[in-house]
Amino acid sequence: MTTLTSPHDLLAAIPFLIGYHPSNSLVLVALNTDSVDKDAVGMAMRVDLPVDLSCESYDLLASHFTRERADGALLVAYTPAESAAGETVLINASAALMRAGIEIRESLLVQSNRFRSLLCIDSACCPPEGSPVPEIDSSRIAAEHVIAGHPMPFATVGELIHSISALPSAAHESWMSEVNQFIIASDAKELNHMQRDGATAVIDLAGEYHVGRGAEDRELVARVIGRMSDIQVRDFALGSHSLESADSYWRMWRDLLVIAPNGFVAPIASVFAALAYERGEGALAQRALDRALADNPQYSLAVLLRRVFTVGWPAKSFTKMRAELHPKVVATIFG
Repeated sequence: MTTLTSPHDLLAAIPFLIGYHPSNSLVLVALNTDSVDKDAVGMAMRVDLPVDLSCESYDLLASHFTRERADGALLVAYTPAESAAGETVLINASAALMRAGIEIRESLLVQSNRFRSLLCIDSACCPPEGSPVPEIDSSRIAAEHVIAGHPMPFATVGELIHSISALPSAAHESWMSEVNQFIIASDAKELNHMQRDGATAVIDLAGEYHVGRGAEDRELVARVIGRMSDIQVRDFALGSHSLESADSYWRMWRDLLVIAPNGFVAPIASVFAALAYERGEGALAQRALDRALADNPQYSLAVLLRRVFTVGWPAKSFTKMRAELHPKVVATIFG
């Protein structure tokens, strides 16, 4: 999906852009009217519905659009039926964006499964009581995503979190023992040999996913999870996928994230979060970082990625950085 041509498109697109159906939220979508595809959708931000934010806080939200080099914005506030804050939030957010030179292309208030535009004054197409929120399943946006191989969005953020939560098997003692066999200590005598073994295992397991076998090779899966305890192997894994292999790696890291034992989650979750961010799934990336930091609150890559994601660093810049780092990691491991 590259363009949104109506309020119906916008409302159908937002769950795909953030990964789930929002509630009690303010969602801001960046547009770039100078792109090859006119009005191409860029960054999408979701924040808990702000009530008492200062002008400076709204200006901070707008600064992300400036950093994205956006020149247009779409705004949607999702509020409970009894809330009167939606219009105020949309007006304040719009004012901040306009101060930053961003044109407001649409501003929608969603309550009780009905929506209305704050920009439309024609009661024939925008009745005061609002219009029904369209069903997402039958929308053009949903069809485009399904054809592209993307899953339907989760009903709630809770379901999204559950999708990457640990399975009971991750805590089985026998499985933890298998993974522990492949842990890499920083002072290991054969450190470089073990790093090469880990990097090779990542490529081999990704190959299994590419041909449809997935995580059938239990020892290979344990080897990858255990070897990811080494920073060099983790950094190799971070940059090992290409545009063509990204889907295979996506499935692999997601599967490994839910079966990684405690103490081995942080590197898997951090790499998965980076890939999710590159795919435009910011909410899932943040929830993956929650898992990483719950496993190891001081895990440096997770802390760094949290900062990167929070300031809205463009995904394409992160992709470029990762691509530039990978040859250096390869040279370190394989000489």
